[in-house]
Amino acid sequence: MTELISDELPITRQNPFDPPAEVTRIRETARVSRLKFSDGHLGWLVTGHHQVREVLGSPKFTNNPNRHHLLDIRFQGEPPKERRQPQPGMFLSQDPPDHTRLRRMLQGQFTVRRMNQLSEWIGTIVDDQIEHLRSLGGKADLVTEFALPVPSLVICALLGVDYSERDRFQEDTAKLLSLDSTFEEAMDAMARIQVFMRELIARKKENPGDDMISDLVATGEPTDEEASNMAMLLLLAGHETTANMLGLGTFTLLEHPDQLKILKDEPEVIDNAVEELMRYLSIIHFGPVRTAAEDVEIDGHLIKAGDTVLLHVPAANRDPEKFTGNPEELDLRRPASGHVAFGHGIHQCLGQQLARIEMRIAFARLFAAFPDLRLDIDPGEVPLRTDMGIYGVHSLPVAWSA
Repeated sequence: MTELISDELPITRQNPFDPPAEVTRIRETARVSRLKFSDGHLGWLVTGHHQVREVLGSPKFTNNPNRHHLLDIRFQGEPPKERRQPQPGMFLSQDPPDHTRLRRMLQGQFTVRRMNQLSEWIGTIVDDQIEHLRSLGGKADLVTEFALPVPSLVICALLGVDYSERDRFQEDTAKLLSLDSTFEEAMDAMARIQVFMRELIARKKENPGDDMISDLVATGEPTDEEASNMAMLLLLAGHETTANMLGLGTFTLLEHPDQLKILKDEPEVIDNAVEELMRYLSIIHFGPVRTAAEDVEIDGHLIKAGDTVLLHVPAANRDPEKFTGNPEELDLRRPASGHVAFGHGIHQCLGQQLARIEMRIAFARLFAAFPDLRLDIDPGEVPLRTDMGIYGVHSLPVAWSA
């Protein structure tokens, strides 16, 4: 028998690194539960790892936002349809064949081989930012001086965006992701980002360069609107997610000195350390969302066509049925492959290999350069991004021996 719960799922973490305890208890009771959505729709909550992968990998579910019932954690009372109009080029919210067509245009840009070829160049960006940290003396906010600049510099260079223009999208990205933004504020921020991207597409058509957007435009396949939205998606995802993993991941390692010692003493563990940090932290509050396009059975439960399913990635990545030992603990030696922090199925993160390389290089070199890096604030005072769509830390004051 599944448990019926309301739409008021908690997002605040009792421990800054753990999923909400209430959601963990739900998973322990039933990995597939009934969930009442804000509009009264009786759908499903999936918290088990195997069950989440099964939904994400099934062609019987749609990712069309017009089909979803939602949990209204923001924009209370606004017309749902106005929020869910599909945007051309936004392949994350599209199904095949449109999703297949759009993603194929970018697939070759993010191959493992090509991303590995970028390692030396990314290492130079990380080293330059470390030297910038050194120049600040013995104290800094790691978010503003390292965690955010590194992935922003990388994705701007790859896309052909002038890094000096970053304020035009970073401020609006923050407004768009803020759970405290009104509907009008978020839509205004989105409109400004879209204007910026349309201007960028026009410049690339006029003066193409050696970058991903120029290559995309040169194919002649996407419309200008599709190209600008695809570029926007890459730009936003390319710096927000990795930046928050670097900030929150550093906070986590500083609060787990035994694991940090492993990272310092065993450099060969870095690849697995990144996977374990991704699993352990899972920097979204909950989601993604899917809606059944036809009847489908998941873990013995009949999910009917039209039922919306909310997947809880943080809970799934702590599922003891998948991860051995105690998955509630951080263990950099744990085999963490198979986590769903990057998703699964056709919508699995396109830039995951780029994110992995950035994190491997950044974590390893940061702690090698500053072996006594430490928090310069009480851990309980670190401002957490509980008010943002992507979890992390707003700032991370740190200190080291100058």
